[in-house]
Formats: sequence, structure tokens, C-alpha cells
Amino acid sequence: MTADVLSLTINGQRREVVDALPGESLLFVLRERLDLAGSKNACEEGECGSGTVRVDDELVCSCLVLAAAADGCSVTTVEGLADASEGSRLADVQQAFLDAGAVQCGFCIPGLLMAVDALLEDEDDPDDLMVREAVSGNLCRCTGYGRILEAINLAAASRRAAGEQGVTP
Repeated sequence: MTADVLSLTINGQRREVVDALPGESLLFVLRERLDLAGSKNACEEGECGSGTVRVDDELVCSCLVLAAAADGCSVTTVEGLADASEGSRLADVQQAFLDAGAVQCGFCIPGLLMAVDALLEDEDDPDDLMVREAVSGNLCRCTGYGRILEAINLAAASRRAAGEQGVTP
């Protein structure tokens, strides 16, 4: 089996992957070939949400996507949420999860952050049903989701306040 060269735009940066094999998942390539360990590998069946990323702005379970299928695409991982131009400044959703104490073991957090960020890009004031639906594909085994829901509300409020002030969160 020969390796293919993949060209991906990862978190805004063009990356070439020269040693990817045709059957490798996008999650494997991100973690093992590109050293982006934020997306987690929990179930490898798309059931847990821990490997959620955006491919061309669509949320996908990276464990179910062949890396070759993402060739030429733009991929955003949890590492790409923070504003690199601001140094180590966390994204609003990341800060909200910390402020609400929603981070426990951390395994589900990357996927939840990706799902919440996508939700809040589309809806600045989501109702409870919208929030629950947005995170329904993400399993957390440590919490009862109370602090996670609190974090989502904090992030939404932060984005609304930033929007009212004309600031991009």
C-alpha cells in the first residue's frame, strides 16, 4: 500500500501530509501525522463526538471521515478555536467552559466546544431545545451536563454582549 500526499488547510494554515495511507481516518492524520491531539479518539464509531471537527464549515466526526476525503478541504479543530493573533487567548466558548467548571476529565470537551461554537455562530440566543440538540451527539461520562449547559449559556451571553459592542468574540 502506498502513501498519498494530502493537502489540507488546518486551522487556516496549509499543511501537506506526505505519509498518509489511503485508509487512515482524518482523526488519525490530525493526531498522529500532524500532532494535533485536541480531537479525541474515544469510540471510533462516531457515537461519542469527542473527535468532532469542521470540514469546510460542516461538523463531522473525524473518526468516520477518511483523510483522503478531506484532501483540499479546510479543517478546523479545537486548536483552531482560540485566536492565534491574540497569543494564547482562549476562544469565548473555551473560557466559558472553564468559568462554569464544565471541564472534568476533558475527553468530551473538544467535541462539545466544536458543537457549541457552530451552534453559536448560527444562533446567538439559542433556546434550551436548540442547545440540547446541538450537543446531543457528544457524550460526557463525568457530568450530568448541568455545568456544560451553564457554560453554553455563558458563551452565548458573551457573544451577544460582544455583538452589542460591535466586537468579534
